[in-house]
Amino acid sequence: MHSVLRGADATVPAGQAVAITGRSGSGKSTLLNIVSGIERADAGVVEVDGRNITALAEPALTLWRRAHVGFVYQFFNLVPTLDVLENVRLVLELNGVGNAEARRRGLAALADVGLRDRAGSAVDQLSGGEQQRVAIARALVHRPTLLLADEPTGNLDQESAALVLPLLLSLARSGGAMLLVVTHDAQLAWRLDRVLELRDGRLWEVAQSP
Repeated sequence: MHSVLRGADATVPAGQAVAITGRSGSGKSTLLNIVSGIERADAGVVEVDGRNITALAEPALTLWRRAHVGFVYQFFNLVPTLDVLENVRLVLELNGVGNAEARRRGLAALADVGLRDRAGSAVDQLSGGEQQRVAIARALVHRPTLLLADEPTGNLDQESAALVLPLLLSLARSGGAMLLVVTHDAQLAWRLDRVLELRDGRLWEVAQSP
């Protein structure tokens, strides 16, 4: 059996933005999956906002993740059969929010990312940068405790990436969410509050060069 994480340990305060770096195959995406409860670790404890999520049974863990975790992926992961607003409000509907409130909050989230006027558009009519902004709105519309981003600018051109990252940071901080960003981009990493490198199964604090 191949062990990916061996004693990885870190504490991240609420509202802090942390970059997770490391070589390909080092386990960065696996780490995000374990922190969110998508995957179960063989040992160890994950606590989010004082709650031990590793102690939760699967149904309770699913409900916790829907209510408290937001995801932003490299390839957007939008639902192509739904329009822009429907994609954003989907997470609210899964959390039992009524239609009128879900629409109001969905439109407000789209306004935050500058796309309220595209609410009725098909997602395949949007540019890559616009699709990632929709994904950010979807990730934050339910005001999560924990926001996880896996290479959020990896599928964007330089101009789009330059717009998306400050938006992601600003909205996460204004909502008080803890933000973990997996990235290979050193310039992106150093725009966050801290940089942790995943190496040999452990997390190492990286000091910024003077």
